[in-house]
Amino acid sequence: MLFDKLRQIEDRSEEVARALADPAIFSRPADYARLRKEHAETVEIVERFREYREVLRRVGEARHILGEGGDRELAELAQSELDELAGRQAALEEDLKRLLLPRDPNDDKNVFVEIRAGAGGDEAGLFAGELVRMYTKYAERQRWKVEVMDLSAGGVGGVKEAIVFVQGRGAWSRLKYERGVHRVQRVPVTESAGRIHTSTVTVAVLPEAEDVDIRIEDKDLRVDVYRSSGPGGQGVNTTDSAVRITHIPTGVVVTCQDERSQIKNRAKAMKVLRARLLEAAQDEQQAAIAADRRSQVGTGERSERIRTYNFPQARVTDHRIGLTLHRLPTVLEGDLDELIDALTAAEQAQRLERVES
Repeated sequence: MLFDKLRQIEDRSEEVARALADPAIFSRPADYARLRKEHAETVEIVERFREYREVLRRVGEARHILGEGGDRELAELAQSELDELAGRQAALEEDLKRLLLPRDPNDDKNVFVEIRAGAGGDEAGLFAGELVRMYTKYAERQRWKVEVMDLSAGGVGGVKEAIVFVQGRGAWSRLKYERGVHRVQRVPVTESAGRIHTSTVTVAVLPEAEDVDIRIEDKDLRVDVYRSSGPGGQGVNTTDSAVRITHIPTGVVVTCQDERSQIKNRAKAMKVLRARLLEAAQDEQQAAIAADRRSQVGTGERSERIRTYNFPQARVTDHRIGLTLHRLPTVLEGDLDELIDALTAAEQAQRLERVES
């Protein structure tokens, strides 16, 4: 079943490649963009599948040699190759299962990274500034574009709050693991007794919201026409030109009776209805974003931490996967790939386990 699905993906990938090679595609920019995206999403799967198929071919040849029971030296070589290929076959099967997992629809989106000082006073603000720098450095390593949208200074040169817009392919797929409470343990510059303080910074990562697309279906509308009332000309008050439109799913009602023409009144009413539905959809979207933000950072208390940055021991520990790195300075310089790769692998392993159970 897995093999059949992979073959279908390969066939579709070849079909898309042929379409992209046709010069006529450039006259249809939307189709070209869609096919380029589809091809990019399947190219790694196809490459792995072809390598897997080649491994299976070599396994078959080696088993055939062993089955013939001929030359001893040749049989030993075949067995050695089988032993080597077994590991590669298993690794490729795991890779293919991982690549076939449903993608996060936000993976390729740009993101807003919101960094706020939590518990710890001025020290939290100082570390918030260091995290802004860390994520900026990481984005530069990925060749992403970074824009500071808002920055509120805190005490002693720290940052109370910062919002950074990160624009680049795969920004969400990498930075989504940074959501939560980041804890720092170190001796503050203001501490004369040399005591270690614990402070927190909250990080929220939000995918860039797409424009709200309002689609109004005819079946969702009830349109009533009636005679206009109130001041107006002879034609306005003596014909059924007024229009009342009810959007059945939401219950929004819009009326218009300004024009002599029922058609014009209906067009005006539809404009008002679309605007009201757009406003409602945007409010709903903003409420969802706000709820997502709250769920990411909690209250900002020290006990809610996802990661600890311990300066005396120069270590970083991600508590979600129990990974500790003893190279805090390089992490703060934006070298986050080892942490993010490990978090990605852990998430994919959990998803594979759920699929297979």
